[in-house]
Amino acid sequence: MTQLNLQTFYPEVLRIADVIETHDQITLRMKSLKRQEKCPECGQEMSGYHGTYVRTAQDLPILGKNVLLEIVSYEYYCNNEGCEQKIFVDDYNDFLSRYSRMTSRCEDFVRILAISTSCEGAAMICSHMGLKISGDTIIRMLKKIVDDNPAPKCGETIGIDDFAYRKGQTYCTVVCDWETRRPVAILEGRDGESLRKWLQENKHVKKVTRDRASAYAKVISEVLPNAMQIADRFHLHQNLLKAVKEALKAELPNKIAIPNTNLETAKGVEPKEQIQSETSEQTPAQIKSYEDGKKN
Repeated sequence: MTQLNLQTFYPEVLRIADVIETHDQITLRMKSLKRQEKCPECGQEMSGYHGTYVRTAQDLPILGKNVLLEIVSYEYYCNNEGCEQKIFVDDYNDFLSRYSRMTSRCEDFVRILAISTSCEGAAMICSHMGLKISGDTIIRMLKKIVDDNPAPKCGETIGIDDFAYRKGQTYCTVVCDWETRRPVAILEGRDGESLRKWLQENKHVKKVTRDRASAYAKVISEVLPNAMQIADRFHLHQNLLKAVKEALKAELPNKIAIPNTNLETAKGVEPKEQIQSETSEQTPAQIKSYEDGKKN
């Protein structure tokens, strides 16, 4: 019988020393084989050990069982006298970052799941799969990506519009780059104050497409007086449709009477076709009784 070698799923610098399996968890006890590490502050490689410690991290679950890594890692001295960092720990590159409690592949899975569903929904799905994580932790994980990555740059032409987090209550402003057609900034509110701060940091903008909101127009004119402001096609069509509706409402009455062209129905006389259909299925005696009743 062929056995699965778990070591092939992990970096060579992490050696599996023991595997402990229970009804709901698989614990992999591992030992770091690294002999040197770069200082995160000054970048110099150090090999002087300060000590060891046991580090725990979650990995992708196996058949619904939680996978916990217990790694005996090293702490290092930084011998650079000009460096403020004196002690630092192992970093396993793309597999496990320095202070993370979850492997990189496991974090990628949770983030994709959260973006496709929701943070609370992803946490519920993960719990059924054997992965222990809360919705708040997923939110912090997503925010960390935004904080770590630099803000995207935009070209000389941008588009500005508002959108609702919660319709009628909370609104925000989105700024999109005209060339890439992608959002470059999400700003709080739609009163223009957050847009003012953003434009002051991006004064290379020369053209702005926007709706006809006066708050945006005022801010753009004050911060970028030489920028061309363009009313976008959607809002022009929307404003035209609104103006046509208002004009029709002013000229036409609220109710329009439609005359009834069927004079027999208007006088209370039943159409001949209806009488014929009603009497075609009756006996002669019933038809005579019906006609006598109509004469009386």
